[in-house]
Amino acid sequence: MVNHTQFRQWGRKVIDIEKAALDNLYQYVDSVEFDQACQLIMQCKGKVIVMGMGKSGHIGNKISATFASTGTPAFFVHPGEASHGDLGALAKNDIVLAISNSGESSEILTLMPVIQRMGVPVIAVTGKPDSNMARLSKIHLCIQVQEEACPLGLAPTSSTTATLAMGDALAIALLQAKGFTRDDFALSHPGGSLGRKLLLKVDDVMHKDDDLPIVNDDICITDALYEISKKGLGMTAVVDHTSKLVGIFTDGDLRRVIDADVNLRTTSIAHVMTENCVTCPAGILAAQALQIMDEKSINGLIVVNEKHQPIGALNMLDMVKAGVI
Repeated sequence: MVNHTQFRQWGRKVIDIEKAALDNLYQYVDSVEFDQACQLIMQCKGKVIVMGMGKSGHIGNKISATFASTGTPAFFVHPGEASHGDLGALAKNDIVLAISNSGESSEILTLMPVIQRMGVPVIAVTGKPDSNMARLSKIHLCIQVQEEACPLGLAPTSSTTATLAMGDALAIALLQAKGFTRDDFALSHPGGSLGRKLLLKVDDVMHKDDDLPIVNDDICITDALYEISKKGLGMTAVVDHTSKLVGIFTDGDLRRVIDADVNLRTTSIAHVMTENCVTCPAGILAAQALQIMDEKSINGLIVVNEKHQPIGALNMLDMVKAGVI
């Protein structure tokens, strides 16, 4: 019967072995070959075609996805399928990034004569500098490890970790060299929470036009409450005769008014509203508006134009619904 202590010991040993593999990888990143690979990809006018069989293929899929999302056009082609038509995806302006720990993947080696005939350069990522793949490639990136974390030395573990780290090193070095920005990143991630945080603007989230709660500063509190109830945001913007924002009245303000025993029918909203309220301009990211609300500890925000006239309103619930939070 295996006890929990043994599980922990085995787990720690795996991490120690893979950490050592990553430490060993420094020498291969700090090499002229790494620089040459980056330069070659930077100059590429086409795509980076990533190939790998088995576990190397799974790692290759992730590397191609990282390239594509960080400004280097790339996709994965399965070497086995490439021999049966998928190699047609390869063009003369492309680069092949071929992955194999042994450097002897027969599926990739079978493709090398065709790739060379097309004049497409190959960057090989292997653990064997003297392998056939390394010999036949324009550039070889070594990911050699001292040992696999698998005690049988069979399951790719340390080698796949090193390969993944090498792919990340290439992708991020290229990202920085190209001056790739957050906005660039957002354009390739329009879906999901990441895309919403990077692309969604307050204009896309705010309540506007007939849905914007807004009252004049000379009406009584009761009439203002009707507007708040009708629009359902728990607040209303208050404007003067020029339509300029002069304050905000919220559910929190109402509680304070009730505690003060103020006459709701005869008291003007101007006497109980919050003046100099926090606002934001149109056009900013919804994530920035959320940051303003967090910093000011408020649940609602009025969006104003350049004349300080209210054109929209939003609250925390809007942020939740839009996926910004």
